[in-house]
Amino acid sequence: MLTRKQLELLNFIQTRVARDGVPPSFDEMKDALDLRSKSGIHRLITALEERGFIRRLAHRARAIEIVKLPEALESGEAARAGFNPKVIKGDRIDPPRDALPVAAIDAMEVPLMGRIAAGVPIEAIAHVSSHVAVPGAMLSGRGEHYALEVKGDSMIEAGINEGDVVVIRSQSTADNGDIVVALVEEQEATLKRYYRRGAMIALEAANPAYEPRILREDQVRVQGRLVGLIRTYS
Repeated sequence: MLTRKQLELLNFIQTRVARDGVPPSFDEMKDALDLRSKSGIHRLITALEERGFIRRLAHRARAIEIVKLPEALESGEAARAGFNPKVIKGDRIDPPRDALPVAAIDAMEVPLMGRIAAGVPIEAIAHVSSHVAVPGAMLSGRGEHYALEVKGDSMIEAGINEGDVVVIRSQSTADNGDIVVALVEEQEATLKRYYRRGAMIALEAANPAYEPRILREDQVRVQGRLVGLIRTYS
């Protein structure tokens, strides 16, 4: 079951796609639902995606596919007009220039801890789901490493797409500009660029559709730094 706001947003997206052929911008969604900030829209979109009503394409922030409609909308104008999902295709992003092939030799297994949000933060990751083989050359120095599957599109301009597996070196400190796994308020884990601004910490996306998050130092705990990326092409 969807909340009222989730239903309103899904209806607004469907109406705009049917009318214009493209989904609305985050600002348009925010204004239509009378929300104060785009962070509320991000949460609603993530909830709709998790429930299987929409799908976000990896390479463009406004690329949204409507997968299905709830009965509340199917029984209304959408059903009478005929529901025909439309997809705005994103451009392909080539692999980073320094991408390493996975070699058959000198590979090490690291734990795959689950998913990490490159977008709206998700619940903190706390369990090993499987293991993944990583080229030894990708592992940066000594220390423990782990891998995470990326969910979301907020780091696409850093060459990190949804479905990629990022390799993380476990550490609790970071330099300005590092891409880190940050635990926010001991509840949410996210992949972002890290910047210290006086007594505050900025977690910045690599996608202009997402605004930086400015947090107090005691609200952010660095859990690791990005040292490699593995991409599978189907």
